[in-house]
Amino acid sequence: MPFTKLQFRPGINRETTSYTNEGGWFDCDKIRFRYGVPEKIGGWYKVSGNTFQGTCRGLKPWVALDGTQFMGVGTNLKYYIEEGGSINDITPIRLTTSAGDVTFAATNGSDVITATETGHGAIQGDFVTFSDAASLGGAITAPVLNQEYEITDIVNANSYKFTATATANGSDTGNGGGASVAAYQINVGLDTSVSGTGWGAGTWGRGTWGSASSLLAAGATLRLWSHDNFGEDLLINVRDGGIFYWDRSDSASSFVRAVALSDESSDAKTPTIAKQILVSDVDRHVIAFGCDPETAIGTQDPLLIRFSDQESLTTWTTSTTNTAGSLRVGSGSEIICAVETKQQIIVFTDNSVHAMQFLGPPYTFGIRQISGNTTIISPMSAKAVDDAVFWMGDQEFYVYDGGVKKLPCSVKSYVFNDFNLGQGLKVFSALNSSYGEVWWFYCSASSSEIDKYVIFNYEEQVWSYGNLSRTAWVDRGILTYPIATGDNYLYYQEFGLDDGSTTPDSAVEAFIESSQVDIGDGDRFVFVSKLIPDITFDGSTSNNPAVTFTLQTRNNPGGAYLQSDDSTVTQSVAGSSTVVEQFTQEADVRLRGRSFAIKVSNSDLENQWRLGSPRVEVRTDGRR
Repeated sequence: MPFTKLQFRPGINRETTSYTNEGGWFDCDKIRFRYGVPEKIGGWYKVSGNTFQGTCRGLKPWVALDGTQFMGVGTNLKYYIEEGGSINDITPIRLTTSAGDVTFAATNGSDVITATETGHGAIQGDFVTFSDAASLGGAITAPVLNQEYEITDIVNANSYKFTATATANGSDTGNGGGASVAAYQINVGLDTSVSGTGWGAGTWGRGTWGSASSLLAAGATLRLWSHDNFGEDLLINVRDGGIFYWDRSDSASSFVRAVALSDESSDAKTPTIAKQILVSDVDRHVIAFGCDPETAIGTQDPLLIRFSDQESLTTWTTSTTNTAGSLRVGSGSEIICAVETKQQIIVFTDNSVHAMQFLGPPYTFGIRQISGNTTIISPMSAKAVDDAVFWMGDQEFYVYDGGVKKLPCSVKSYVFNDFNLGQGLKVFSALNSSYGEVWWFYCSASSSEIDKYVIFNYEEQVWSYGNLSRTAWVDRGILTYPIATGDNYLYYQEFGLDDGSTTPDSAVEAFIESSQVDIGDGDRFVFVSKLIPDITFDGSTSNNPAVTFTLQTRNNPGGAYLQSDDSTVTQSVAGSSTVVEQFTQEADVRLRGRSFAIKVSNSDLENQWRLGSPRVEVRTDGRR
């Protein structure tokens, strides 16, 4: 009986029915395409056992002058710098009280302490560190008070509560003495976008009073960070909030906290609020997008761009003797993000795209609109690849490669039909340059946190997708592997073959399933009797890696699969110094139907595989 070689078009296609997509792939998870064939993606492993607080939505790697590698980690609660596996808190302080301004009150039998400080400005979830407080007289001693606490409840504008590390007794009647000091970290941000209506929703005045806020406005309080290094130092910015500076030289022996950039500068025109900060690589200007103008420091202009004097963090006043200055974007209602390519900076507003270029004196920078009527789903959803930029919009994918155009996508309906638009601000893009891929991570319709991804392979122009919970990602370069975040850990991605988030490791389960294959026009039944697999396990560390081939038949395109037959294909490893790849030569199956599909999957540890061109023995089996 004749054998049929199964060679499918690369990439997943969900824009047609499975039957119409004959000769293609229809479904997958944890799969990429290389050289036109599918393979299982790599695994991940924890950078260290240390965790951070909050959900990370921004990573920034850089190297100090002495070669020390750092990683900035911005969460909704704090900002950290990772170094050598250690997680160091550098969250800025917004207010330090005078001695004696804060007092304490305890209740016998309770570990809840009430702190009183006039106009504290804190919100629930904020962090405060007390120092120089005295014992309350009993179990609430000075060491119990003098540490960092999370504020659990706001009583009013002048008092709040926190949970101490000890339970008060009847002797705790004091108030902490007259020297106690409270250092309040910047207010925490939201971990989930909150939709709203009316005057208080999002950015006030963005729409008609009483109407629902736009996606970007409604989620404007979601805590997002931008960050860039200035030499070996770091600039960080809370979106629509303050701009801060971390000086590496001040942290030679221990990590000090970042400070407001305006506090580091004697220039009264230094911006104090922005949507994003960026250091231009070639000309070394610090650029603030959507910031406050020189004429109204503290009042944000969402379309204004300002830049410092060249090679300066602290000179911002426009002068004929320096290169500081400003530009204003001419369309849209706010700047969403800016992405630096090799030759220019691409600036996105909510409905337009602009190119910003360094011109030199006397203008320093110029900007021009390159496209209108475009959308972008979030501030983190655009990624530069050399001189091209890829991004996710509202119901579309786009690319700028000298001109803006929609990116043809064979899984667009699959992605956007199962998409939580209310959490669109969480979408972020990730570059995986080792494989020529841009990934977008997003929330499915039933999830308020990221649980899915979609991949575009820009080298082979194909798409795939899957399930994976990640909240931030940075490509390899300074680092050997990409690093991503999930469940309060940093992970090396494409590291090993397994899921290192569990103890012991668990398998990265992957599968790919074809569309249906029929004989002729599907008017005849086929009988499938044999499978000859073709697969490579190159890269596996298991002695006996295996995959399961599943053949399934159905009678009509809209019908259920009526029969299926599985065959496990296992590699045998022979010899101690020479590894010869051998695997199951053939498998007998018995299936009948008008069409059939093939699925390849794995569920074992230490397994890497790439599919070749399997063959099946089929014959027509008459009409009925």
